[in-house]
Amino acid sequence: MSEAAAGALSCEVLIIGAGPAGSAAAQLLARAGVDVLLVDQQLLGRDKICGDGLIPDAHAALRRLNLLDSVMARAQFVSHVGCIGPSGGRIDVPGHLAVLPRRELDQLLAQSAIDAGARWLAPARFERTVENERGEVVGAVLKQGDALTEVRARWVLLATGAVPKALTAAGMCERHTPSGVAMRGYIRAPSMVGRISAMEVVWNRAVRPGYGWVFPAPGGCFNIGVGVTDSHKAVGGKGAKQELNLRAIFDAFCASYEPAAQLVREGEWVGELKGAPLRCTLEGARWSRPGLLVTGEAAGSTYSFTGEGIGKAMETGMLAADAVLAGRREHLADAEVRARYEAGLLALKPKFQLYARANRVNAFPWLADLLIWRARKSPRLLARMSGVLNETSNPGNLISVKGFSRLFLE
Repeated sequence: MSEAAAGALSCEVLIIGAGPAGSAAAQLLARAGVDVLLVDQQLLGRDKICGDGLIPDAHAALRRLNLLDSVMARAQFVSHVGCIGPSGGRIDVPGHLAVLPRRELDQLLAQSAIDAGARWLAPARFERTVENERGEVVGAVLKQGDALTEVRARWVLLATGAVPKALTAAGMCERHTPSGVAMRGYIRAPSMVGRISAMEVVWNRAVRPGYGWVFPAPGGCFNIGVGVTDSHKAVGGKGAKQELNLRAIFDAFCASYEPAAQLVREGEWVGELKGAPLRCTLEGARWSRPGLLVTGEAAGSTYSFTGEGIGKAMETGMLAADAVLAGRREHLADAEVRARYEAGLLALKPKFQLYARANRVNAFPWLADLLIWRARKSPRLLARMSGVLNETSNPGNLISVKGFSRLFLE
């Protein structure tokens, strides 16, 4: 049942979804004195299928939320991303990185919003928007068990993740199929601690057109998985799935990459392998309508090349909160708040498109071999690759005609 009264029928901002985007927005708004109701269909401590990697953009967002120290106290610190190509070549790209299972991270984020003053309602599932006679969103209908509760709000923030059901119910879905799919599991293997110390990302023909990963996690555990971006192509707005078997790709990854095989042989599975969709490149959904803002992975906040989305989800959630707070502070009209939020997303869009360009590595893994071979000989190229992690270098330029010509000049 809920920690807030089930009969709470009004608030200033209703946030549906307590993942990184929704909880980040809720914390900023509640901290500013806004009456926030944060809703999730699961209780605190729910699981989320994810690689769990926290790259520098996530660190920056957590710092703004005053949570970086708390998260890092629980997380596994990692100093490098290990990029491994089809021929077995490897380059370790330095970065300030960490790994923390989403079950723990999301609970910390949601609890921080509650501690800041947000009200909490769970489990409660979003059913539909409530609209006035002009078609403006003025709240939402939530389902708790068999009961329906109508909540009135000045703003509704939809932060419901990659599954399109809520987007469709809110009239915001432009593409029902995901941008990609991923599968991951956890293995406890104390014998592998220290033997796998980087966030390892592997490209080879066995996992084409995707990639495999092994990330060290706290407590002698490892997050192991595979991802395939561009797993669907748009056909009549609905899309058509490629002939993919994620479990077969996962098994092929373990068979083709010896550290993954060792992990499976020597470790003990913690739970089951689980799959999930990805929504990438800030595409596939409308970003706003009167009274409603779409944020986080529902808005496509995941990078297509790497599948990383935690930092950008928080960033989009905070952009939504900033727009609402500006509207409150400056007495802006609905359209002006929405325009401010969409301008923030548009400013991020070029970066997402560059990652989409870099995504060709997943389809042509030999490109990874070429980059790794050259980066081992070029400190400047390695620094540029590190800059991609830190968002100070352009990932698209690494995988371009100009970029390849530079590989042989540096």
